[in-house]
Amino acid sequence: MSLNLEFDVRRSSFTLHARFDCVPGETVAIIGPNGAGKTTLLKAIAGLVPLDDGSIRLDGETLDRASSDDFVEPDRRPIGMVFQDYLLFAHMTALENVAFGLRARGEKVAEARRRAKALLESMNIADCAPLRPGSLSGGQQQRVALARALAIEPRVLLLDEPLAAIDPASRHELRANLSAQLRSFGRIVLLVTHDMDDVRTIADRVIVLDSGRVVWDGPVTDDGWLPR
Repeated sequence: MSLNLEFDVRRSSFTLHARFDCVPGETVAIIGPNGAGKTTLLKAIAGLVPLDDGSIRLDGETLDRASSDDFVEPDRRPIGMVFQDYLLFAHMTALENVAFGLRARGEKVAEARRRAKALLESMNIADCAPLRPGSLSGGQQQRVALARALAIEPRVLLLDEPLAAIDPASRHELRANLSAQLRSFGRIVLLVTHDMDDVRTIADRVIVLDSGRVVWDGPVTDDGWLPR
């Protein structure tokens, strides 16, 4: 099982050239300066940005190919995504937010809620189930967003700076919690971040993007990402 990326996405200021593979159990940190193409990379994988060339394949299945009609709609891809601002549904409770993806895929209400409740319990926020996002702290919203992404049992999880909106005092604990959750996830994870502590604590491998191109791809070391 692997995610194979070989595509281009053209922007006004640069062209993103994605040429790398990811394997299950691997958390890949994507770092680089603002405007390097990090979020564009995640959105292309999720099907939210069209490809200008090349393809995206998961386990041999083509999710998107620029030269043909091969395209799997975002809501049908086995991919979960957590955005920087979480994008929780303000009118829904935490439980309803987590159950949403399951209901959208045809799960019955009772089963969707049961699975959503179990996920909230696994993240130690079961007491947040009846609350709406406006009543939750940043850390609680982050865990609800992660639970919502994991609820559909994705084969790939995309995280766009999931700790950026968390206050510094809470970030250390949440980073450790996120790391533990991802290690038990056992699937492919791509994590966009600007924080080297995220890289050291969470990632196995790091890819550095600059002006849309991969300028470094290697394992995380004790120094974060620099080669020994």
